[in-house]
Amino acid sequence: MDALLRQIADVVGDVNVLTGETVSERRVDWLSGAPCRAGAIVRPGSTAELAEVMRLCHAARQPVVTHGGLTGLVHGAEASADELAISLERMTAIEDVDRIGATLTVQAGAPLQSVQEAAEAVDLQFALDLGARGSCTIGGNIATNAGGIRVIRYGMMRQQVLGLEAVLADGTVVSSMNRMLKNNAGFDLKQLFIGSEGTLGIVTRAVLHLQPPTPYMQTALVACPSFEAVTGLLAHLGQTLGGSLAAFEVMWQSHYRLLTEESARHRPPLATDSPYYVILESLGNDPQSHAMQFSRALEGALESEVVSDAVLAQSGSQRQALWAIREDIEGLIQALSPLFTFDISLPIPAMERYVTHLEAALERDWPGARMVTFGHLGDGNLHISICTGSADPMTRRAVERLVYTPLAELGGSISAEHGIGLEKRDYLALSRTPEEIDLMHTLKRALDPHGLLNRHKVLAPEGD
Repeated sequence: MDALLRQIADVVGDVNVLTGETVSERRVDWLSGAPCRAGAIVRPGSTAELAEVMRLCHAARQPVVTHGGLTGLVHGAEASADELAISLERMTAIEDVDRIGATLTVQAGAPLQSVQEAAEAVDLQFALDLGARGSCTIGGNIATNAGGIRVIRYGMMRQQVLGLEAVLADGTVVSSMNRMLKNNAGFDLKQLFIGSEGTLGIVTRAVLHLQPPTPYMQTALVACPSFEAVTGLLAHLGQTLGGSLAAFEVMWQSHYRLLTEESARHRPPLATDSPYYVILESLGNDPQSHAMQFSRALEGALESEVVSDAVLAQSGSQRQALWAIREDIEGLIQALSPLFTFDISLPIPAMERYVTHLEAALERDWPGARMVTFGHLGDGNLHISICTGSADPMTRRAVERLVYTPLAELGGSISAEHGIGLEKRDYLALSRTPEEIDLMHTLKRALDPHGLLNRHKVLAPEGD
């Protein structure tokens, strides 16, 4: 590897090839805090530099792992000592903002928040939003097809990308920087890379679709007396708010009570005795009509008794306080550690039964175990945190089987928005058919015949 690193240094500069303690001082994800174990970290400054680095790695049969903001939760950025980490931390430029065409061209290492701010500067918005906005990168968002809190209105990251550029395993640059909403000229090649977790190519640049501004927010926290009431509320808001509904975030009592009453990390805006709590948010252009529409929707929900209590945010600080309860992952970690986290999706009508059965199974196998549930219910996405008191590998596998196995029968997915990485790879067949997995292997062989890109992530080595 030393000879290869000298060649790479000639391309990117000595200062951009990190080795030794400089590598191990870095972490590969924020949850585990595990150190980076890569043989070196390479920091290209452009697509051209990355292409040359990959040509050298391809010739040397050197495997690589791509690093973005390292906010992932499925061990997708882990690298062993015989692998190189390719960090896009130098490729952060906002290259162009087209206000008329509503597009933004950006390098893949740019943080999501900087893209949001660049769009706001020209009176537009980039619709993707998630709690890690200050750390996660656009390349990582694309590679994992990120979701977040506004999927119910704007869709996943896939819906926000018009074009992209990627470097293949052999250094070939595929530049498909389309800026048009309509382009049916052959295969839509960008879709190969969105959600592929760096296994088919390394995304370097992208053209993002921007949206008109919706500067006025109406945010409320409501309590629901039953799961039937939760789904009734979702249907009611779909009819009364229509396209302005931007977030429908449900917290089971286990989540709400833990982060308010039990931990005292947040003041409970509503009493903690309801089984479900929902953060509702709508976005609009006209403050008066939007506020009236939201108020009427809440009044109707209270009258029909799908909501038993509600509090409406009257200021930005009050809105932030409501969202802080939902987004306080640090609080969950402190309260439940050691914990296992899961990101799943399943049909909304099946959620109550699924959660109830899972809680019962955990109590049966680990008396006293705790389970906390919240998620983007309007998108069919739940986040589950489980503490059994042990984090050993055997316990993890046993808990994973309880969480994932029922999803096959329900038509659910082992990953809603976090990806597969190493953590969920062995369960992929619960959510994909053998034919689908075979086709994934075919694509991998075609684009990366030597298995150099994020090897063993998403797909198990063939023959295993």
